[in-house]
Amino acid sequence: MNKIIAVRFYKTESGNEPVKEWLLSLDKEERKIIGTDIQTVEFGFPIGMPLVKKIDTKHKLWEVRSSLNSDKIARVIFTIYKDCMILLHGFIKKEQKLPEKDKNIAINRRRKIDTGECDEE
Repeated sequence: MNKIIAVRFYKTESGNEPVKEWLLSLDKEERKIIGTDIQTVEFGFPIGMPLVKKIDTKHKLWEVRSSLNSDKIARVIFTIYKDCMILLHGFIKKEQKLPEKDKNIAINRRRKIDTGECDEE
């Protein structure tokens, strides 16, 4: 059964919110598309393809898949932690396969949440 989950931005130890900063760097229309997709997940998780894809079972990572226009796509990698959807990493995808660099950023941030190094509120 679907349930509403709270959405939180991952916070670094210094208080930065990398996904929020990335979203603010995009234009208004792109932010609106991604925000709508994240809200769909917030109010309907679990959701499957084409909007959400599980990308790493071990680290409990999913991605929100947003089509910004005919040749530009965005991904927001998130995890579910204590009934919250924590947005770990966002990027514009430029190749078919998920770049290891982007996946590793999300994994490292996820590990910090597991060890209590991150403020999940």
